[in-house]
Amino acid sequence: MKKASLFLGFIVISLLVSAQVTLKPTAGFNLSNFSQDPSSGQYKSQVGWQLGGSIAFGKKFYIEPGLFYTGKSTKFVSSGSSSADIAYDINGFRIPVAIGFNLLGNEKSTLSIRGFGGASAFIVGTTNNINKDALNNATFGAFAGAGIDVWKMFADVSYEWSLSNIQKDITAINVGKSRSLFISVGLRINL
Repeated sequence: MKKASLFLGFIVISLLVSAQVTLKPTAGFNLSNFSQDPSSGQYKSQVGWQLGGSIAFGKKFYIEPGLFYTGKSTKFVSSGSSSADIAYDINGFRIPVAIGFNLLGNEKSTLSIRGFGGASAFIVGTTNNINKDALNNATFGAFAGAGIDVWKMFADVSYEWSLSNIQKDITAINVGKSRSLFISVGLRINL
């Protein structure tokens, strides 16, 4: 088993070293909310942001790990007149790993349309109006999306489903899992 894993690792590293490498500095925004609405109101998506980048390895088929500093924001809207609305902000590092396919064109084309999906981790950094100690330090998700490349620029749209609860203890209050729509733009720097 160790030999098979080592051999597979060697093949993957060999493919990545010989593959086309594209650096992708990125900025964008996101809309995030929680999956569980409490009986006294509901959670509504708010505009958040992200800044970071990724590195794509491959040509027609590619793998793309990334690192982004992300700010997610969700607003609790009270259904009663006695409670005030509250905006919850969670900032941290999002680490996605995408596997994609160029549906039209490739990494060197002037115009390319891509589809991709993958898994991600979100590591909590700072919070506003929510107790950081009540949150899981990391949550994990799955995402799917599409992108378009035009010359040296690109735009991506993806939707992420959290696979783990945001909170450590869901017996008192359960906000559920996060759901996020990401819209990103950036540059493609072929190496």
